[in-house]
Amino acid sequence: MTDFRGLLEALSQQSVDFILVGGMAAAAHGSIHPTRDVDVVYSRNPDNVRRLVAALRPLVPVLRGAPPNLPFRLDEPTVAAGLNFTLSTRIGAIDLLGEVAGGGSYEALRPDSREIEILGVRCRVVTLEKLIELKRAAGRPRDFDAIAELEALREERDRA
Repeated sequence: MTDFRGLLEALSQQSVDFILVGGMAAAAHGSIHPTRDVDVVYSRNPDNVRRLVAALRPLVPVLRGAPPNLPFRLDEPTVAAGLNFTLSTRIGAIDLLGEVAGGGSYEALRPDSREIEILGVRCRVVTLEKLIELKRAAGRPRDFDAIAELEALREERDRA
């Protein structure tokens, strides 16, 4: 089971620049669909990568779904050489996205996000409109159900 608050606190305590996307962002907008991980678009600025590594290294991250004997070390050179990482940690799953389909990088996505408090932690979350675009761009079958719910939430919000 993922400790969502614990993962957000770890990132926040190190002042990591990130934007919540995916299921947690949907939940922040009122979705009732369950999620199993934290999806974040992170700034690839070298200082931010250093903070990201400092936040997650104590949580003993490993590549999710990879063979157990595959060597992996979350460090600055690894993050700089890669882009997107699906990780399991001792407190749950987190997906680190250097770029996201339909949204691009942290810097490109930042204008389409806002700061909120979620689970007692202040962080940036993608707007509902942009989240719908991201889900469409991902084009996965499970996203189509989420899109219908998110569009209904948007309609409800616009009526209010």
